[in-house]
Amino acid sequence: MRIAMIGTGYVGLVSGVCFSDFGHEVVCVDRDPRKIEMLNRGKVPIFEPGLDDLLARNVAAGRLSFTSDLAAAVAGADAVFIAVGTPTRRGDGHADLSYVMAATEEIARALTGYAVVVTKSTVPVGTNRKVADTLRATNPQAEFDVASNPEFLREGAAIDDFMRPDRVVVGVETDRAAEVMSNIYRPLYLRDFPIMVTDLESAEMIKYAANAFLATKITFINEIAALCEKVGADVKKVSKGMGLDGRIGNKFLHAGPGYGGSCFPKDTAALARIGQEHASPMQIVETVIRVNEGVKNRMVGKLRDLCDGSFNGRTIAVLGVTFKPNTDDMRDAPSLTIVPALVGGGAKVRVVDPEGAREGENMLPGVEWLDDPYAATEGADLLVLLTEWNEFRALDLTRMSESMARARMADLRNVYSQAVAKEAGFEAYEAVGR
Repeated sequence: MRIAMIGTGYVGLVSGVCFSDFGHEVVCVDRDPRKIEMLNRGKVPIFEPGLDDLLARNVAAGRLSFTSDLAAAVAGADAVFIAVGTPTRRGDGHADLSYVMAATEEIARALTGYAVVVTKSTVPVGTNRKVADTLRATNPQAEFDVASNPEFLREGAAIDDFMRPDRVVVGVETDRAAEVMSNIYRPLYLRDFPIMVTDLESAEMIKYAANAFLATKITFINEIAALCEKVGADVKKVSKGMGLDGRIGNKFLHAGPGYGGSCFPKDTAALARIGQEHASPMQIVETVIRVNEGVKNRMVGKLRDLCDGSFNGRTIAVLGVTFKPNTDDMRDAPSLTIVPALVGGGAKVRVVDPEGAREGENMLPGVEWLDDPYAATEGADLLVLLTEWNEFRALDLTRMSESMARARMADLRNVYSQAVAKEAGFEAYEAVGR
């Protein structure tokens, strides 16, 4: 089938490349000519393990191409996917749909025959009906159906998530649209991956409900971690004991400095706003948002205590600033709260992150970027492990402690332990919930 993918951000690029690997002819569209030029040179503008190789293979096979010409890409397409950003709108917390609706108008003018216009972006309930109305108003002669196909990709594991999904959710109104979507996902259907076909509103709500629930699990275990510190329990043992219950499961029960990234912060905010607008307040979600902000500030307090009450004049090494490992995504990362607090308090901050510098240099001014964690900790007063990249999981802690001015460590991802840190020569070690 012929697919046009509008938007080459994280969702659009991963989805477009994976669809082409299914054997479809895919044209990815972006209005940023620099990004298109980069992609046409085989360079991937985001970091996602394995994406560059998959992209190169499908470009070489002639199934994948990139353009800024939306009209050419849409003409003759069987399906047109909208995968543009829906950031949180300033002032009211709602999802900003301006990019979605602008893309919809362009698509309407470019349609030359029947196509399914598919919303891949995360959008509030009712958006797909607005998309349909806009398509009709812009081009009354257009022949189309709309579909909702939310993504459930984890950054750092997106290709595997796309190729081996827990489920594919498709919201449609007609049998014809369902058939097109079934053909697009046929390779997954043949391998018995669950494909759930539902109405538009339910598909839209599934995405928000799923992300809000996962954010709630993270926030719940972070609150339990705070209590564990007060009563002398170990949150790692508590979360393991909880996770062994099949009704709960062990995923998203890892205590840390709070959730961040491109999805959970904006999707919880949007769901809370949707509830307010429909007089059905999402009280749990609203609390999750508030508590998550408090978790980040609690981490700042931990670090301040390790610095004897003041960051002023301290040298602090921070390992990892992306919101999670195996991505270069800095959006709403806990580091964007924690690191500015260190700098603002008068600390000299050295940062090491395998992929974070590209975005982080603009988002975290006033820090020194280094490539070597051992160089970062030399002469430092505090070591902060903020993102659990694999290369930070087997550090020579003895070498680090011996080179530091004061051997103190804040392990905000619970990678190590009090016993290991003490044996390595650290005079103080602080984790989360332990």
